[in-house]
Amino acid sequence: MATDSPTDTSAPDPAAEVRAIVARARAAQEAIADWDQAQVDALVTAVGWAIVRKDNAEALAQLAVDEGGFGTYADKLTKIGRRVNGLLADMRDMRTVGIVEEDPARGLVKIAKPVGVVAALIPTTGPDATPPMKALMALKGRNAIVVAPHPRTKKTSEMSVELMRAACAQVGAPEDLIISLTSPSIDKTRELMKQADVVVATGGAAMVKAAYSSGTPAYGVGVGNSVHVIDETGDLDDAAAMIVAGKTFDLATSCLADNSLVIADAVYDDLLGRLQASGGYLCNAEEKAKLQKAMWPDGGHIPSLDVIAKPAATIAELAGIDIPAGTSFIMVEEDGAGPEHPFSGEKLSVVLAVYRYGSDINEAVQIINDITAYQGLGHTCGIHTSVDAHVDAIAFGTRTARVLVNQNLNEGAGSARNGLPFTLSLSCGSWGGNITTENVNAKHFLNLTWVSRTIAPKTFTEQELFGEHWDKYGI
Repeated sequence: MATDSPTDTSAPDPAAEVRAIVARARAAQEAIADWDQAQVDALVTAVGWAIVRKDNAEALAQLAVDEGGFGTYADKLTKIGRRVNGLLADMRDMRTVGIVEEDPARGLVKIAKPVGVVAALIPTTGPDATPPMKALMALKGRNAIVVAPHPRTKKTSEMSVELMRAACAQVGAPEDLIISLTSPSIDKTRELMKQADVVVATGGAAMVKAAYSSGTPAYGVGVGNSVHVIDETGDLDDAAAMIVAGKTFDLATSCLADNSLVIADAVYDDLLGRLQASGGYLCNAEEKAKLQKAMWPDGGHIPSLDVIAKPAATIAELAGIDIPAGTSFIMVEEDGAGPEHPFSGEKLSVVLAVYRYGSDINEAVQIINDITAYQGLGHTCGIHTSVDAHVDAIAFGTRTARVLVNQNLNEGAGSARNGLPFTLSLSCGSWGGNITTENVNAKHFLNLTWVSRTIAPKTFTEQELFGEHWDKYGI
C-alpha cells in the first residue's frame, strides 16, 4: 500500500513531472524557432481570438466567478476583451522575428531571438485573463509557455489553456506551445521556475520573491496600493467618475484600483459629496473600528479572504454596519500610514481610505510616500489636476513607476487613451523588488543579438572632456 513517507518510491516526483512538461514545451518551441513574422502573427491572432470569442469569453468569465468567488461576471467579461484586444493591437506592428532595429549612424543591427520556455505564475484573482495575456506575449517572440495556475482557481486557468492549445493546432502550431501544470502545487511551481528559461510572476509578494529566488531570470510585479490625488484645480465630476469606475470594477481585484484618495482641503467636502452621491458610504469612527476588525481579524497586514473582491453589502454585513441599499464602495477617513493604520495598505476590496491635505502639493507628495513606504512602493499613483507643476511634483517626488494624469488608475495597465503597454504584469523597479519599472510586454520575452559594424571614428579631445573642470579647479 502506497504511503506519503519519504521512502515511498511510488509517490509522485514533482521534479520529474515538471521536467517532462518542460521538455514537451521546449520541443514545441524549437519547432517554431524558424517561423517568420507572418506565421507568428497568425498564431498570435488565432490564440487571441480563441479567448475573446463571445462564447469562450463568457464561459471563462463565468467559471472565474463561480470557482474563485472574486469579482463580477460582467466586469471579468469586459476585462478579458479589453486586455486581450488591447494587447493584440499593441503587438500588431511589432517586429519580433529577424532584424527588428537598425541604426546605421552607430553601425548597429538588432536581431530578435526567442528566450525559450516561459514559466507563468497566475494569481487566484486573475485566472481568466492573465494566462492568455502572458501566453500572447510569449508566443509573439516564438517562445513556449507553461502556466502554473493557483490551486484555488485552476479550472479557469486550465480552460483558458485548452482554448489556446486548440487555436495553436488550428494554424499548424504545436499545442504544447502552451501547457498547464496539472494538480498545481507549491513544489511543482518551484520546480517549474527552476527549469524554465524565464519566469513572469504575477501575484502576491511571496510569489514574486520565490520567482526572484529561483535562480532563473524573472520578471515580477510589486505590491499594489495605488494612491489618487485630487487637487483644488481638478475636474471633480471626472475625478469622481474615474475613482468610482476604478474602485468598483470587478470589485477591486486589480492591483491598480484606487486604495487611497489624497484630497485638497478646498475641494475635500465637495468631492466626498460627489462620491457619496455615486454609491459611496462614509463610515463614522465607530463603524471604521468595526470594519477594521472585520478586515484584519488577526491584526495582520493582509485583508481577510472574506472581504477580498466582495460586494460592499457583504463586507458591511461581516463588519456589522448598516449601509444604504445601492452602496457600491465604502470610505474611511484616515490620517496616518503604516501597520498601525491598516487602511493605508492594499485592501483588495471596495474599501477606500480618504486623506486630506492643505494647499501645498508637496504635502500630497509626502502622504503618497508615507503610504507607499508601507505598501505599494514603486507601483502607481495618479492625480486629477489642471496644473502641470503639480504633475511634476508627484512625478519627481514619489517613488512610483506610473503617474496617471486625469485618468482611471486601472488605465495604468494600458488604455485606448494612453500610450502605456497593455499588460497584467506591472513591475515596480528596485523600489518594489523588481528588475524593471515597465509594464511587462512582448519585448521582455526576446533575446537580442547586437551586430556591430565599424563607423567613422568618434573624435574628442581632453579639452572637450575636461575643459570646464580645469577652468574651475585647475589642471
